[in-house]
Amino acid sequence: MSKITAALEAAVSTVQSNMPTDAAQTRRQRAEIDRAFARILKLIAPRIRHFIRQYGLAGHWEDAEQCCAIAVHRAILAYEPEKAQFTTFVNWQIRGELQSLRFRVMTDQRPSARKVEATTVSLDAITGGADGEGLSILAAIADEDALDRTEAGASDYLARSAMRALTDTYVEHLRNAGLDRINRRAQPRKLTRAERAAGAVAVPQPPVDTSEVSELEERIEHNRQVVQGRLFDIAPLDLGDDESTRERMRQIAKRAAKTIGDLAVHDPRFALMAEYREAMVSTH
Repeated sequence: MSKITAALEAAVSTVQSNMPTDAAQTRRQRAEIDRAFARILKLIAPRIRHFIRQYGLAGHWEDAEQCCAIAVHRAILAYEPEKAQFTTFVNWQIRGELQSLRFRVMTDQRPSARKVEATTVSLDAITGGADGEGLSILAAIADEDALDRTEAGASDYLARSAMRALTDTYVEHLRNAGLDRINRRAQPRKLTRAERAAGAVAVPQPPVDTSEVSELEERIEHNRQVVQGRLFDIAPLDLGDDESTRERMRQIAKRAAKTIGDLAVHDPRFALMAEYREAMVSTH
């Protein structure tokens, strides 16, 4: 760390330590801040002069120096030593203020702007509101409900993604359980001890009945539709007019809800849901 950098860090620390947040500022503290702030401006004066020339603001020197002083003040208020050195942090503040000044005092002087006779309008310009009071363009175009809609949309997207993932997990569980039952039924009978002693030959395992597999897939697809339509309400579901059909769907949804809850407990993808479920159970 160079001498100038170390001196800047010490001066900034002095300013921040004399800005209490839980008590009124004393005259002594204000004097310490003024002296430390003057030291900071003196230490970075060469850098300020360099940036003023770099941004072509030599003809507006006093305004540029005032903007740089404002930038230094803002940098001190927002500075966090653990993230970067003050020399790095203040550079961007000064650049931003000088760029803003350049747009204000050199409006439409660029060749491209003069060519099309463009007129730059500041977003901070004041316009008239509906009640006749001043209203900035920023306030006029701001959407107060944008954040709420964004958060609601993100929440809805995450919820739907979680429900689809839970449905897929449930369907995979049904498929594995169904195929396991079909394979067990297809296994040949084991020979008894007497049959083995008599030299009987085991019957080879018959092939899996494809019709059973097709029936299983149809049943699984039906369960998927019931879960998505009745349990999660993320897909259309035709309940029909038959009371027995409606009751059957209700039973499927009830069993699915219990199975999905048990699966979510052991699946790390749904750990947050499992914790919420345990909390709800413990409170009732």
